Amino acid sequence: MIKLTFIFILAVLTLPNILYSQTKERTIENAPLSAEDIDPILTGSKIPDVTLADINGNAVELLKRVSDKPSILIFYRGGWCPYCNTQLSQIQGIDSELQNLGYEIIAISPDRPEELKRSIEKNKINYTLLSDSSMNAGLKFGIAFKVADEIIEKYKTYDIDLEASSGMNHHLLPVPSVFIVGTDGTVKFSYVNPNYKIRLDPDVLMAAAVAGLK
Repeated sequence: MIKLTFIFILAVLTLPNILYSQTKERTIENAPLSAEDIDPILTGSKIPDVTLADINGNAVELLKRVSDKPSILIFYRGGWCPYCNTQLSQIQGIDSELQNLGYEIIAISPDRPEELKRSIEKNKINYTLLSDSSMNAGLKFGIAFKVADEIIEKYKTYDIDLEASSGMNHHLLPVPSVFIVGTDGTVKFSYVNPNYKIRLDPDVLMAAAVAGLK
């Protein structure tokens, strides 16, 4: 309980500019220009009704999908991000425990379906990866921001091409986030941190998952 409280405090301290309430609908045109300026959906609110794509390009309605069982939604930047790959591997390490609790794990990124397949093979993932290549879900969840042009160019020097990864030219990324959602679509727990290097500890996620069933 002490560790869980600490993480909540850490999240608050590292998010000084987040409003935690969506005052207007986000679009590609008015997306925040900084990860610190996002306005994620609140714990206690319903997740938006968005459609994603599975690894075969088939449409997946998120609200309908989570109605089957409580779910853990993990938004990550893409398979090109080493911090994201580490997180995906850590989640794989507790996947069976979370499933035994009754949860489905769904990881969402801007990667197009073909890139999701590479991530599954690379990280030996058994849980579900979904594509939000349009970043509609990221915008609706209030966690999307536009990457600065100079960062786009810097990424290219590392052979990271956001347009090639998503198949889109919106230059949007999600702030890495975790949402625990009930079958009615209500957010029971959230962790959103603009510092992409700091991810939710698996032990804390397990504690939050157990608490979410009570």
